[in-house]
Amino acid sequence: MSARTIDQHREAVVSLLAPLFRDRATEVLPLSSARLTGDPDSYRARTLAIAVDSPVALPPFDNSQMDGYAVRTEDLVTASERTPAILAVAGRIAAGDPAGQLRPGTAAPIMTGAPIPAGADAVVPIEQADPPRFQPQEPDGTAPLGQSVSFCAPAPVGAFVRPTGSDVHPGDRLLDAGTRLGPAQYGVLAGTGLTSVPVLRRIRVLLIATGHEIRDPGQSLAAGQIYDSNSVILGQALRDAGCTVTARPCRSDDAADLLALLADAPEVDLVVTVGGVSAGAREVVRDALGPLGVTFQHVAMQPGGPQGLGAITVPMNTVPVNTVPSTPVPVITFPGNPVSALISFEVFLRPVLRRLAGLPGPDRELRSAPLAAPVESPAGKHQLRRGILRPDGALDLVGGASSHLLHAYATATVLVHLPVGVGSVAAGEPVDYWSIDD
Repeated sequence: MSARTIDQHREAVVSLLAPLFRDRATEVLPLSSARLTGDPDSYRARTLAIAVDSPVALPPFDNSQMDGYAVRTEDLVTASERTPAILAVAGRIAAGDPAGQLRPGTAAPIMTGAPIPAGADAVVPIEQADPPRFQPQEPDGTAPLGQSVSFCAPAPVGAFVRPTGSDVHPGDRLLDAGTRLGPAQYGVLAGTGLTSVPVLRRIRVLLIATGHEIRDPGQSLAAGQIYDSNSVILGQALRDAGCTVTARPCRSDDAADLLALLADAPEVDLVVTVGGVSAGAREVVRDALGPLGVTFQHVAMQPGGPQGLGAITVPMNTVPVNTVPSTPVPVITFPGNPVSALISFEVFLRPVLRRLAGLPGPDRELRSAPLAAPVESPAGKHQLRRGILRPDGALDLVGGASSHLLHAYATATVLVHLPVGVGSVAAGEPVDYWSIDD
């Protein structure tokens, strides 16, 4: 069987995951400060499921933009340096106080955000008053009898007043469906008094790193054993793409053990496996999932050639006995070498998941820069090499092409593309690359 191209396999992945776009589930996030404080991860990188219109005006009442004095502009019409307008000081208005009524010939000390009293139509900043500071008030906020304040210039109507609805009117569209929610978006929703927000439910992924040899970091290693970096690598990559992840390593090369792990897994939208997909003996993913309908093929890509995908129905622990099997769950299988797994994710899965999550920039931007040194590449494969973009704009490759060189990947800022048909590139020739330092 001839190898698939990258584009062919990418299209197969998109087709497999298409039902997730059609039947995208939603959930409701509370907008209380307690929930936001207690469970912040639930609110990161979320996407609005439906459009939201404002139930109220913002601001909900005329309020002061400054600390100063609320005045009637008609009382300051003749004010000047030579003949200042002298007004009696009324009671203080703080944010959260009722607005009250401003009588003619008076000025009310007012704080930023406090409601404008009826009758007032402007605010004079405190530094433009004489004295340019608030005067002592009684404990109940009233002014002592005989207290006055002077103004040496007229005030325009509406000066330093935030009018009702100047940000949002009732019924205005607050946010469109598909909006990515961040601090400002959550803030405007909460500011209208909404108590919850409908968001796209995150894609739930079961991640299974496989291998008889893998052990958790911190455990003692026997001969031939290695630490499981793939669960960390793919787990973080999936979370960055807007997923929730359940990681269940399979430290066995027995297909029955992998099937038992799947049967005991929670309900998920996608299964991603790492390792066990090559053509050798004891390839646990191929042995377990091939009979269930997952197909395996070689993609003309280096690293990351062995790939697999399909949809499987496995009895989960949440499904009652003797019930009809649930809807098949899509499965994406990646090769086990760490660099192969991560590059496979970048090429095939990351763009689809970021679209599902409504995250910006689902596709890496393809850019071009000259190579700093010559490089050889297998002409029959699309090779992806790790590199660094230098300050002078040239590309340095780091590490070799081998799929086990994870440290080189960790120091890289770009992935350099050497497409099928390119056998060598001379120094100074331009090549395409993706930035991966985000």
